[in-house]
Amino acid sequence: MITVLLFLHLFVTLALIGTVLIQRSEGGGLGIGSSQGMGSFMSGRGTANLLTRTTSVLAGIFMVLSLTLAVMNRGAATGGGHDILAQPPAPTAPTPAPAAPPALPAAPAATH
Repeated sequence: MITVLLFLHLFVTLALIGTVLIQRSEGGGLGIGSSQGMGSFMSGRGTANLLTRTTSVLAGIFMVLSLTLAVMNRGAATGGGHDILAQPPAPTAPTPAPAAPPALPAAPAATH
C-alpha cells in the first residue's frame, strides 16, 4: 500500500512541478501559458485560471498524500527499531597487537 502511495506521490509531485513551471509569472516565466501558445483554444485569462485551479488541486493532493504517508510510516520507526540514531553504538572489540615479524636469516659474509 505504501509503495502505491509513493508512486502516486511521485506522479503528483512531477505534475505539480510541471504545472508551476508553465504558468506565466510577472517576469514572463516560460511563456507557455500565454494565448499565443494556446491558439484560439482558450484566452490568456482562461488559461491562467485553469492553471491556477490545477495547481491548487495538485497542491491539495500533495499535502494529503504527504500526511497519509507520514502517518502510515509513524509506527514503522518505533516498532521495528530502524532508527540508527536511537540505537546505542555497538561495542567494539579491542584490536590485538600485531605479531612481531619473523627474524630474517643472517646474510652470508662477503669475502674480498
